[in-house]
Amino acid sequence: MELRHLRYFVTVAEELHFGRAASRLSIVQPSLSQQIQQLEKELGFPLLYRTKRFVELTDAGKVFLSEAKHVLAQVQEAKRSAQRAYRGEMGRLVVGYISSSTYDLLPMMLRVYRERFPEVEVALRELTTQEQLRALEEEYIQVGLLRLPISAPMVNVEIVRREPIVCVLPEEHPLARRERVAVSLLADEPFVLQSSHRGGGYYVQLMKRCLASGFSPNVIQEVTEMHTIVSLVAADMGVSLVPLSTRNIRSQGVVYRELEGTATLTEMAVAWSRNSRSALVQNFLAVVRETAASLT
Repeated sequence: MELRHLRYFVTVAEELHFGRAASRLSIVQPSLSQQIQQLEKELGFPLLYRTKRFVELTDAGKVFLSEAKHVLAQVQEAKRSAQRAYRGEMGRLVVGYISSSTYDLLPMMLRVYRERFPEVEVALRELTTQEQLRALEEEYIQVGLLRLPISAPMVNVEIVRREPIVCVLPEEHPLARRERVAVSLLADEPFVLQSSHRGGGYYVQLMKRCLASGFSPNVIQEVTEMHTIVSLVAADMGVSLVPLSTRNIRSQGVVYRELEGTATLTEMAVAWSRNSRSALVQNFLAVVRETAASLT
């Protein structure tokens, strides 16, 4: 039994006339009659009473008509769902992200994406940059927001944001009165930084900036999240260097100051597997690019 047999039978049952049904189906009447006969033979019972004057459903035909319509409706729904999945309009997308992306970029892009693709289930996984790279390789996540630099030949990377690194100070700190702070003036200050494991390439970038200014920072506390850095600086435990977007953290007791000299930029990127052919991922990337452009 094929789907065309069901479509042919439903059309005949609706018209109760082989000529009109054949016209609707754009086939010749003898061929339609033959197809219905084949269906009845396969089922083992008649679906229609036929005379020269009328066509009528048998009791079995009435039951079969209801079930046939249900099957055809399910097939159409399956087709529509598959088409939407093919276009990336439904399904499940797992997104990895670093905590600092939540200060502006991630919430904005999620809002746009969910409005545009409401039937896609978005699952979020907070992971470090290195954890995201492993997760992409193991297909635990499909796309990630991470901070450069990285080395990952099996991953596509596209920069979505460049922002300067700034100094965060307790508001009563003597350097807080300056509009700009030279990094060398921080040489004797206690530092609160993300751990080398958590910060990855970003941590190395900060170390290089300090070394270029003639000192190795006195790190008295390593933490996992940027908001913890801000809280500890507010508690006068030390100073820190953070991405500019960290200013979006609402915290009393701290000030942010630009650094003197050539700005040191930190780069946030979106990453996805080179082997990905997913429309879900491509749609998400389009939203990421659009959102990132609005922040520049």
